[in-house]
Amino acid sequence: MRKLFVFIILAFLIFTTVEAQDNLSKLLSEAGNSSDYPDSPYLIVFDKTNVKVMDSGLSLVEGEIFYKVLTEDGAKQLKSLTFGYDPQTAYIEVKEAKIVKKCGKIKELSLNSINDYPAPAWGIYWGAREKILPITRLEPGDGVWVKTYRKGFTYALLFQASDNKYVPPMKGHFYDIVPFYSRVPINTKTYEISIPSNKTLQFEFYNGEARHYAHNEGDQMIYLWEKKSIQPIKSEPNMVSLSDFAPKLLLSTSPDWKAKSLWFYKVNEDYGSFNYDDDIKEKVNDIIKGAKDDWGKISRLTHWVAEEIRYSGISMGEGEGYTLHKGTMTFRDRCGVCKDKAGMLITMLRAAGYESFPAMTMAGSRIDRIPADQFNHCVTLVKLKGKYHLLDPTWVPGVRELWSSAEQQQEYLMGVPEGADLNSTPISPPENHYIKYKINSHITGDGLLKAYVEICAEGQSDSTLRRLIGRGLKNQRVLSFEREFFNISSKAKVSNLSFSDPVDISKPIKISFSVEIANYLKIGKKSIYLTPISSVLPFSRALFFSRIGTELKKRKYPFRTRCSQLVKVVETIKLYKRFDLVNDPKFEKVEGKGANFNGSIKQKGKKIIITKNIILKKRIYKPEDWESFKKSVQEFKKPEGEVLILNKGGNR
Repeated sequence: MRKLFVFIILAFLIFTTVEAQDNLSKLLSEAGNSSDYPDSPYLIVFDKTNVKVMDSGLSLVEGEIFYKVLTEDGAKQLKSLTFGYDPQTAYIEVKEAKIVKKCGKIKELSLNSINDYPAPAWGIYWGAREKILPITRLEPGDGVWVKTYRKGFTYALLFQASDNKYVPPMKGHFYDIVPFYSRVPINTKTYEISIPSNKTLQFEFYNGEARHYAHNEGDQMIYLWEKKSIQPIKSEPNMVSLSDFAPKLLLSTSPDWKAKSLWFYKVNEDYGSFNYDDDIKEKVNDIIKGAKDDWGKISRLTHWVAEEIRYSGISMGEGEGYTLHKGTMTFRDRCGVCKDKAGMLITMLRAAGYESFPAMTMAGSRIDRIPADQFNHCVTLVKLKGKYHLLDPTWVPGVRELWSSAEQQQEYLMGVPEGADLNSTPISPPENHYIKYKINSHITGDGLLKAYVEICAEGQSDSTLRRLIGRGLKNQRVLSFEREFFNISSKAKVSNLSFSDPVDISKPIKISFSVEIANYLKIGKKSIYLTPISSVLPFSRALFFSRIGTELKKRKYPFRTRCSQLVKVVETIKLYKRFDLVNDPKFEKVEGKGANFNGSIKQKGKKIIITKNIILKKRIYKPEDWESFKKSVQEFKKPEGEVLILNKGGNR
């Protein structure tokens, strides 16, 4: 009887295994091929995630993913699979892996071949690792199936020495951010979560729809989301982060952002992140000595931290992630990442007698309303006259601003004693980031161009221009200025060069110089051809729209530039005698929600006066802003690469 029972169990296991293998083979054959997905090297037949949340907030995650090779390039891309993790906060194990051949044969992959390596890193060395599973040679039509087990979290890097290191920092709470998008097609993606019924789970599916259900099983609530036929999103130049508009699921048991704000405040105060000692106090007094007012002191402290604390991150034990390292340690080591620079400034501001706290933000992406941990950057708050002001010592080295306007239209969460909701940084007015060109050109009778150029800038335009002229050897700077004119003529000679010290940010940057170009006029039988300097501006890389093409007729997705900006150009060209404009180019005035432009080319006797003004109204734009943005840029660049044609017969 016992032998019969064992036989029945073995038969059941064999039948189940055969059925599972037959199912994989069937799914592989029905998944589609390269003719169905001509732009993809491989596809994902299915991607399944099953999450079990414990009372502590710890999540145990089983994953199952099945790839199908479509092309030879896809076979190369799937020659190995990489699984990233941080051993301080997460654990991952490959439980099983199989190759499913297009003929139906299935081969088990040996897990002994898995290697565990330090993950490639630059600037931040926090001990992240990767497990790499080698795959034997694949062919188009083959499949790879992998089952994994993971526990822990990845967004909040908080070191804990106990066995509970995989529990999220906000004890008892769970969150997840689940992308329902991919760079390759996914036939079916499912996400299932089992969570204790006594936990209230908030969730929202953004930028699309998915099949969803929820039901109760004893003391657990089960939720499932499923989406089929997920296609890669065709990218557009300069579009915002994919997560801002692609389908995604956010989940959190945190009641609201205020609760997260209060927790963030308390965890740092309890740890003593911002306590200062006599050495810090003495340094602060030395830095602010002679400052005229509060903002003078705050500016000096912000820029001291920006310049003197090197951006470099290593794992330094307790005090990672949401718990900021102590200011005394950062002051001693003179290095750290954004949270260390922010914490150092908070510490110094408190030593100077100010109320100061940390804030979290997401550089490069939007933060949505579900209070999942959508953060990658830490900044500083200072409170003056009852109002909080943002400071960012990470983003302002060599910048006259205390808060970088490259971070405008960006959400942030303050860690303050009274708690706070999610906020957003406002649009910075374009006139705060102007760059102005004043060009006086003179053409002599022998065709020599003599020009005097003045450039001044402020805000983010100032910082960009400052970086452009501050790089390289000082004795090579005249040559670098001459190179700015090589698009017009390789014969350009620069003299009388004068510019602000790139290191001195006490006042806006100014540049002036003279340039001479021999044989500048191109003289034909009936006409004279003249290329205005304003058509090929020196240091055009400081124009934030210069890197954005205008080929797209329409945009489907939001797009961004570095910053809002105002650009003003005035060029006066004095001819040695009167030549009448023949082509007389006209500018079209543009006004819109994205950008404005106005300009003119006028002749007054021997003078030709060219003016161009463009206003980029914000950093992040909606698709409907594209029309005015595109037209404004096109009008600004209208004379670029062209020439003014003058009547040779004019002689007045």
